[in-house]
Amino acid sequence: MSDYLAGLNEVQKEAAMCMNGPVMIIAGAGSGKTKVLTHRIVNLLHHQVDPFNILALTFTNKAAKSMKERIIDLVGPEANQLWMGTFHSVFSKILRFEAEKLGYTSSFTIYDNDDSKGLIRDIIKEQGLDDKKYKPETVQNRISSAKNNLFSPADYQNNSDIQSDDRNAGKPEIGKLYEIYANRCFRANAMDFDDLLYKMFIVLHKFPDVLSKYQNKFKYILVDEYQDTNFAQYAIIKKIAAMNENICVVGDDAQSIYSFRGADIQNILNFEKDYPDLKVFKLEQNYRSTKHIVEAANSIIKNNKNQITKEVWTQNEHGEKINLYKTISDNEEGSLVASSIFQEKMNSQLSNKDFAILYRTNAQSRSIEEGLRRQNIPYRIFGGLSFYKRKEIKDMLGYFRLCINNNDEEALKRIINFPARGIGKTSLERLIVFSAEKGISIWNSMENIHEIKDINSGTRSKISEFVMMIKSFSVISQNQDAFEAASHIASHSGVLKELHADHTTEGIAKYENIQELLNGIKEFTEDTGTTYNEDGEIISIAKTLQYYIQDIALLTDADNDNPEDDNKVSLMTIHAAKGLEFNHVFLVGLEENLFPSSMSIHTREELEEERRLFYVAITRAEKKLSLSFATSRFKWGTLQSCEPSRFISEIDPKYLKANFRMDNTNEVTTDLSKERASYFSKTTKPIVHKSSAPLPVDLNFIPDDASKIQVGMDVEHQRFGKGKVLSMEGALGDLKATIFFRDYGQKQLLLKFAKLRILKAEEN
Repeated sequence: MSDYLAGLNEVQKEAAMCMNGPVMIIAGAGSGKTKVLTHRIVNLLHHQVDPFNILALTFTNKAAKSMKERIIDLVGPEANQLWMGTFHSVFSKILRFEAEKLGYTSSFTIYDNDDSKGLIRDIIKEQGLDDKKYKPETVQNRISSAKNNLFSPADYQNNSDIQSDDRNAGKPEIGKLYEIYANRCFRANAMDFDDLLYKMFIVLHKFPDVLSKYQNKFKYILVDEYQDTNFAQYAIIKKIAAMNENICVVGDDAQSIYSFRGADIQNILNFEKDYPDLKVFKLEQNYRSTKHIVEAANSIIKNNKNQITKEVWTQNEHGEKINLYKTISDNEEGSLVASSIFQEKMNSQLSNKDFAILYRTNAQSRSIEEGLRRQNIPYRIFGGLSFYKRKEIKDMLGYFRLCINNNDEEALKRIINFPARGIGKTSLERLIVFSAEKGISIWNSMENIHEIKDINSGTRSKISEFVMMIKSFSVISQNQDAFEAASHIASHSGVLKELHADHTTEGIAKYENIQELLNGIKEFTEDTGTTYNEDGEIISIAKTLQYYIQDIALLTDADNDNPEDDNKVSLMTIHAAKGLEFNHVFLVGLEENLFPSSMSIHTREELEEERRLFYVAITRAEKKLSLSFATSRFKWGTLQSCEPSRFISEIDPKYLKANFRMDNTNEVTTDLSKERASYFSKTTKPIVHKSSAPLPVDLNFIPDDASKIQVGMDVEHQRFGKGKVLSMEGALGDLKATIFFRDYGQKQLLLKFAKLRILKAEEN
């Protein structure tokens, strides 16, 4: 390991060798942050730090796996002993050790997004609430936000600001739904993804002995992509690191783009306030992109006020200027991009996989797909339906889950009548009601089915048979390896027979998917990787179905999808593209109200995140970058005129090559210089009829207290005029109102900044 730091530049080397105390590594785009993290861990091991005392947290299993493989190449198999993985995978492992302290068993189920939403949908129905008003996804987001901000159901219901927000949004029962949801998850011995953070904090907070154990255990902590952490992650890391303060965070505030998931850029911006003796290293050399791309990105991000100052640079060649295309419609944009890819492939001998097309929203892919199909260019939509989200796979996994955790209500409801066995919806509803009345799980009710009088004897018999079948599967899953157990369950549950009997193309595909699932389980059982317990001892764990389910429950979308698995053009949203890189990137749809989004231009914070998103998109390109905008686009079935995005104007013109020429004094010339100011300096305007003009500012306008705004009210906005509040929703403290304005159409405004005046009846 004598040359383990070879290949690092000076700043990278300093960051890797700084072992003790708090460290923040600001890693610009393409600056080799993974390399630095890897070598930092190798340096710790070189200085005799026990790998069991190192905790490395990432945001995807793919990133953790890649990093660990690099470390193994440098130090050997002892790297397997590192506690390295995603926040959720590492914390779920700890929670299985500590489950009993929280009243769970170590075999608790992890509910995915669909399980969680399904349970919430059932609870809304059981409570007799209107699911149009209490949309399951809205309630789910509200509960998720509460957990990520460490609000228990009781905290939620006792917080006057939160309750006021819910009342104003017309959803005063969300606190009650949160409480019922939490109780149902607990009764089912299940945690959702947010619980893996929330419960981790609780077990550290309520049990000093547990906190002390992990503070002593994890003497060195490393956190990747720190700008993407939420409050719960921040609080957990701070607790564990409090004893030794040997914490190293790596990230780039300029790439903080996940506030909609709860990520808080202030975590990285304010890191020094938590650790005054912090050492900061800035990785500013970009190894990925050409000079034109790097410097263009710099010219954009400098417009953000809320940032850590840095100047990214590169020694790479200047490369080509950034192409800027204008089209008359979104369909023409799709055709232009497809034609450009076709020509570039011919001229430069490139493969399909060298190209990526990025967009702000998934809906934009339609016109792009049509253009690619016309050119017979194969493509792949990154972030589409993953293998484990397919119905037949979730059905099969439902059997596995129920065998491992009989109280898993979502798995039970999914498979109790699949294949059909005469246990209908009515019988299931009666089981649910009986369970709620007795305060027991549905499984317990089924075990005591003879006590439920309003279910007929025939159905009771079928339920008893189902219980016996699952119990037999449970025994098999405990005594056989994962593949043997899974094969037995697939055959004897009737699932394989059901799918094999369906000779349609869809049915055959479903049957083949189950076979592929079994193939994956076979690979899992044959994997000979070393396993350790919480104390670092090598242990022999049978590759049972329980461990397989625990393994796949923590897969993220980024782990399920690989944009480089075949020779196809990659299509994806910019959010999905973070962490990836491509030879040639097309960034489409650069229009006001699309990018930046009309939903995210009401505050400086929102607009700066949109700009960071633009920065991320540009820095995905290695050799070539093309930008495009359309002057008209179909929205909700209506062709509407569009203006170029303000972000184009923020790129220094010397890095751009416009592939069009216009003569109108209000439009761009080829070099984007003469009319640049008049064309691009316009403020955001909503798309309206030409006769509509912004209202003059009324100096006597006095807005009302935002907390008084309610659904159904008539209001007035200084710019948009008079309108009606259609709905209200949002995360804690950030209530958004959807308002229909007479002259400007529907807008979504953040209430605390919107400055609305409530109109009286006579003012309408």
